[in-house]
Amino acid sequence: MNSQNFTLAENLIPSSYVQQAASALKTRENLAKTLMEQRKWPDNGWDDATIEMFLSNLALMDSNNFKEHAGVGEREGRIACNLVAKRHYLMTHGIGRSENIAEVQPNATGSSLMIKLVNAMLLESIRFMGVASATGCFMVPMATGMSLMLCMLTLKQDRPGAKFVLWSRIDQKSCFKCIITAGLQPIIIDPIQCGDELHTDVQGIEAQLSTLGSDNIVCVLSTTSCFAPRVSDSLEKVACLCQKYNVPHLVNNAYGLQSTRLMHSIQDASRKGRIDVFVQSTDKNFLVPVGGAIIAGFDKTILDKITRNYPGRASCSPVMDIFITLLSLGTNGYKELITQRKEVHQHLRKELGKIAVKYGERLLDIQNNPISIAMTLTSLSVQNATETDTKRLSQLSSMMYMRHVTGCRVISSIEVKDVCGYKFDGWGAHKSNYPCPYITAGASIGVKKSDIDLFIQKLDKVIARLRKSSPSNLETPSSSEGNDTTSMRRTATVASSYRSTINGVYSIGDDSTSTSRTSSVDNLRKH
Repeated sequence: MNSQNFTLAENLIPSSYVQQAASALKTRENLAKTLMEQRKWPDNGWDDATIEMFLSNLALMDSNNFKEHAGVGEREGRIACNLVAKRHYLMTHGIGRSENIAEVQPNATGSSLMIKLVNAMLLESIRFMGVASATGCFMVPMATGMSLMLCMLTLKQDRPGAKFVLWSRIDQKSCFKCIITAGLQPIIIDPIQCGDELHTDVQGIEAQLSTLGSDNIVCVLSTTSCFAPRVSDSLEKVACLCQKYNVPHLVNNAYGLQSTRLMHSIQDASRKGRIDVFVQSTDKNFLVPVGGAIIAGFDKTILDKITRNYPGRASCSPVMDIFITLLSLGTNGYKELITQRKEVHQHLRKELGKIAVKYGERLLDIQNNPISIAMTLTSLSVQNATETDTKRLSQLSSMMYMRHVTGCRVISSIEVKDVCGYKFDGWGAHKSNYPCPYITAGASIGVKKSDIDLFIQKLDKVIARLRKSSPSNLETPSSSEGNDTTSMRRTATVASSYRSTINGVYSIGDDSTSTSRTSSVDNLRKH
């Protein structure tokens, strides 16, 4: 409705009613006007009706929704199913062009405007969370691992003879697989244990930089957010080494954007050394479905190269998810979630500490991981003369999963895992020979105090049962603990294997016999 239409409406209904309605509509329209003028994330979240009105207007700017449209190309935004069209608010063309994901799409004016606004709001979030000097960012419809791979392939273009990636080990498969999928060769550098914490082997990284030569190295891949007892890499020291040896520095900041401490570490490292690009997940930091990442940095030239390397257009769906969420939350809503996360983290530490005392365990002393907490499970791992019996650990993992507890990880510290032909001893613990088994739990954004309380309650019951029963008697969970009858019939072995398939954390059925390329890894570590 424009002003002329409102004037015409006054011929049909009382003008006072029309003026009141026009004022209400203008209030909503002014929110969109302010967003486009200032290109800033609104302080206060929008209501659903305003968001939907703005999305509908954007969609009507795309060519597939023109009233008189004759599309004769191979990609005209045609949708067969009305449910699919509604799910995407009739935005079907995606974003970007074949030569550059950041380019405006001629047939998708509304979608292109949306991604520009999304990138502006995401950059603002990066800055107020701690990386004030970031010069730019853009969202891609890929998860973190694929986005890291895109960054590495772009960095390699300026270093055609390079093939190595120095990787400070973190036991999360996609962090490693992105190197292999990029066709590059990982140099695995195990962390150093300092007390309970696992720190970056800075000397080991420098030794590899010196031995291999900077021209042969694509980048150093470091990590901020990780599972305890691993802590964030020493970004400042690594950044200084990368500057000294003129080697690009790529940071995996998967769920670090929600932590002001981790974001400030990126900021400090960029000032004192070299960080080329840092990548974070949208689902882990903004509570949206999986499928997006934010690539950010301090040099617009590098970011522009990455956008040009993305092949073809990109899906608009993850962009729309984050657009709606950002407008709904507003900066005040997001900051409230950040505050709540910190409070729940302290609650998790307190309550898990009580469980540790109750069963003669202890919390690992991890002061430099702001999200993940770990508790020893020494009493559940039986040591005999020849081997360590981890059956109870396996039972704990499966029993927690069968009780609908997800996200916690039971680590034996002795598991061997083959990932893309590379053998990792002590998989899950981020290094071989970590001195004790443990369980990790995290307080990430969106977690509630009630989630922690329920987790603690179930953990308490499961540990109590495991300590008083032999593993052979624990194959079927008791119906008295409120589990689904059908689920209770599954054996713990099947449950453990199933849980391992989903989470890739603890498996009693993994094929650990593969030794292919093991010697190659050992040789690479000795370079």
